[in-house]
This record gives sequence, C-alpha cells and structure tokens, in this order.
Amino acid sequence: MIIAVSGTPGAGKTTVSRILSERLGYEYVSIKDFALAKGIGERVGDEIEIDVDELSRAIEREFSGKNVVIDGHLSHLVSADVVIVLRLHPRIVAERLNFRGYSRKKLAENVEAELVDVILVEAIEENENVIEVDTTGKTPEEVVSEILSLLEKGVKRRVGIVDWSHAYDDVVQYLMLGGD
Repeated sequence: MIIAVSGTPGAGKTTVSRILSERLGYEYVSIKDFALAKGIGERVGDEIEIDVDELSRAIEREFSGKNVVIDGHLSHLVSADVVIVLRLHPRIVAERLNFRGYSRKKLAENVEAELVDVILVEAIEENENVIEVDTTGKTPEEVVSEILSLLEKGVKRRVGIVDWSHAYDDVVQYLMLGGD
C-alpha cells in the first residue's frame, strides 16, 4: 500500500510519516530525497523544483505493490492508495515557519494555503481516497494513532473536518494583503 502524507509546511508531515512507517513496518520515502536521487528535482536557491508528472510516474514504477509511506508537501499529487492530509491551525503554521526562518512572503503564502485548504482541495482533485487529520494540539503519536485507527476501520475518505474561517483574525498579521 502506498500512503502519501501531505500538508502545509510545519504541519508535522515528516515526524508523522516516520512514526507511521515505523508502526506499520513500511518503508519511509522522502519525496524531496527521492526526486533528487532520480534526477526529477533540482535545487533552485533554497527550494527544489520537481516535475510532478515525472515524479508520479517514477513513484508508481518504483513502489507499485510495495508498502511505503511517502512524505512531502507534493505527495498528494502522486498516485497513492490513500492520501493523508495533515492540517494545522494557521497561526501555529506561521509560528513554526517563522521559527524556521521562512521569508515573510513564503510564510504568508503557506499560512494562506492552510487557511483556505489548498492542499486538501488539490488532494481531492487528484485522489479518490483522502483522509484529513487535524494535528492541532496533538502529539505526533496521537496523530499516528488516529490515522491507524481510521485505516483499520476501512475509512477511505474523510474530508471537510477542518474549517479555519474563524482563524482569519488570528493570522491576518501574517498575510500579505495588497501585495508586498
């Protein structure tokens, strides 16, 4: 089974993916490392540009029929048996990305993306089986337990459980309204 774990930067993808792969006995795959190793991605400044179509084909070739957890904020765009979209309160996303030294523009883009469900919407457009999980106020172990419980129950689709519309006032200071 291919499980893709996606979400806005700062939502806990890597930590959750590593624990999930360990608990399931699945191989852990970082989408960034995989893309770079296969020549699908290239470093451009601080970022890695990846051809998503080529990445999806390579993931399918390499991992079809295998048990893997794929970690990365583009993983929801590849062929997977189930996509887990991790959600996190946008204010906490801002705090974490600020701590990581993200530029004001990058921080604003990611806070806005979380606020308006960008990754969830893309995941739903690309995949049939999408499970949304709110990580706010939960430890990574609690998040993994929730994911495992949903998978054990046979849940294939759970979306629309997070609504950050009430959080706008909490994050407006991080947004770049009206441009730079």
